[in-house]
Amino acid sequence: MTAERRHAQFEALLLGLKTNRGFDFTGYKRSTLVRRVAKRMAALHVDTYEAYEDYLEAHPEEFAPLFDTMLINVTAFFRDPAVWTFLAQEIIPRVVAGRTAADPVRVCCVGCASGEEAYSVAMLFSEALGEKSFRKLVKIYATDVDGDALTRARRATYDHKAVEAVPVPLREKYFEAAGSNAFTVRGDLRRVVIFGRHDLVQDAPISRLDLLVCRNTLMYFTAETQPRILARFHFALKDGGFLVLGKSEMLLNQGDLFTPVDMKQRVFAKTARTNLRNRMVLLAPKDDNEVANDTGQQVRMREMAFDLVALPQFLVDADGRLALASGPARQLFGIAPSQIGKPLQDLEVSYRPIELRSVIQQAKAESAPVTVREVKHVDVDGTIRYFDVEVTPLNENGNRALGVSVSFTDVTQSRELQQALRHTNEELETANEELQSMNEELETTNEELQSTNEELETTNEELQATNEELETMNEELQATNEELETTNDQLQVRTEESKRTDVLLNAVLNTLRVGVALVNARHQVLAWSAMAAELWGLRAEEAQGQNIFQLEIGLPLDKVKTGMRACLAGEKNPEGIVVKAVNRRGRKISCRVTCKAFAISADERGVILLMEEMP
Repeated sequence: MTAERRHAQFEALLLGLKTNRGFDFTGYKRSTLVRRVAKRMAALHVDTYEAYEDYLEAHPEEFAPLFDTMLINVTAFFRDPAVWTFLAQEIIPRVVAGRTAADPVRVCCVGCASGEEAYSVAMLFSEALGEKSFRKLVKIYATDVDGDALTRARRATYDHKAVEAVPVPLREKYFEAAGSNAFTVRGDLRRVVIFGRHDLVQDAPISRLDLLVCRNTLMYFTAETQPRILARFHFALKDGGFLVLGKSEMLLNQGDLFTPVDMKQRVFAKTARTNLRNRMVLLAPKDDNEVANDTGQQVRMREMAFDLVALPQFLVDADGRLALASGPARQLFGIAPSQIGKPLQDLEVSYRPIELRSVIQQAKAESAPVTVREVKHVDVDGTIRYFDVEVTPLNENGNRALGVSVSFTDVTQSRELQQALRHTNEELETANEELQSMNEELETTNEELQSTNEELETTNEELQATNEELETMNEELQATNEELETTNDQLQVRTEESKRTDVLLNAVLNTLRVGVALVNARHQVLAWSAMAAELWGLRAEEAQGQNIFQLEIGLPLDKVKTGMRACLAGEKNPEGIVVKAVNRRGRKISCRVTCKAFAISADERGVILLMEEMP
């Protein structure tokens, strides 16, 4: 199968997970997802992504282990201690300074996994404010896309190994014993932390945050998805709020959103922006008399009339905020009523289906309408449509700018009619483009010199991506190591149990006053008692593992063979047989040999030989 075919099948698998289960992995790094899915496919002996997708349809229970594998939940209390020390000493005191019940502290831990990080934040705030003030002033939200991990986080019970990372004073203060090897976070601290499912790619962020902790989560997303998530983080934080990232994560090309507080600890502050929310409600300029006579009902009538316009259209005020949107525009671009009044740059319609901000700036600068032709738009059902987008400045009396109007005219049908003609024109232009390319090749040398700086920036981004990839692999190895440690502990327990069983068996055999030999169905000696060694002069180390009929001892074993076979066949021989033998001292003796059958396993039997010297 070609690489292109495998890639197409993998993308189809991700699309199926999004459609059927609501998990959108399309924004995650493909290299990480391919490794994690391959792990599940290898466990099931499935060779292709297409076959694995069929397996998921036939076995819905496979979704749970698949998501557990894809969503790497590696976390710990106070992971990277230097970061937590910096938060406790520098950031948290600045956040809580001067707070009252009317202005609570809002914190969010994104990608919280099983909750250790969220409870670490809670302990630091409790130490900074005191327990009573902490419960009144602080609200902590912890989110993750993995529902099973959130269930474990709400339970807040951890084993002794996980709690070892918590400093002893905090451990004694905020944890309670829950059995011989488990600890539970104290109830009053646990109630302050609110856990909920949240998809960074699809869901709107929690707003008005003072501190947002997102450590070692961004590195799982693609370079195209990370800026979108960071833009949502910027919207979620208050002005001056703090963002904490993981040790392998950077804010490349995001200087307009965040400024570094401490680059080594990956702590950043939100860059303040204007907070004006003036909303344009009038569609045309009015003189003083009209303003005096205008009423709220008239304003509402204008809004309703605008809402009924058949053309998809919306208005952006002078501060860059969405002022009004017609009904067709809300339906076409999925604009919710709650988004009216928000900055246009924070909304999806600002860059899809077209980057509007540059066009709006051009219209304002030229004070004239700007039209962008045949902009492609894909509807929710997959239908492709084309629009002429017209941006028109709205100026009051030709002077003061109120904002701009953005309208979308459907030109899909006309575009289809012109497509044949355009194709012909393109063929004619090809010859001209080929001639032009010769001139462009001559200019390549100068462009290459100019691109050197861009290549250096690209190299830096590639190094950052490589660092994130290595960190991802490290966490995968850590998760695998924890599984191996658990398996090793179980093997050690079983080994100790086996040793105790061997000691007990040897003690029992050595206390018997008759010689005992345990033989399997292949006539191999499994055990040889001390009395047997005393009787025949052959140590246990020499007898074990040997064929009993090949042992050089004074017992005529060929006469015992019939009794052993009878025992293996299920016949009883309670009396045994008496044979003439020679003991280890060379003295002739009479020896009674008794055979008893025993079960080695469900499908294998063995024989116990009891050898007793007769007086």
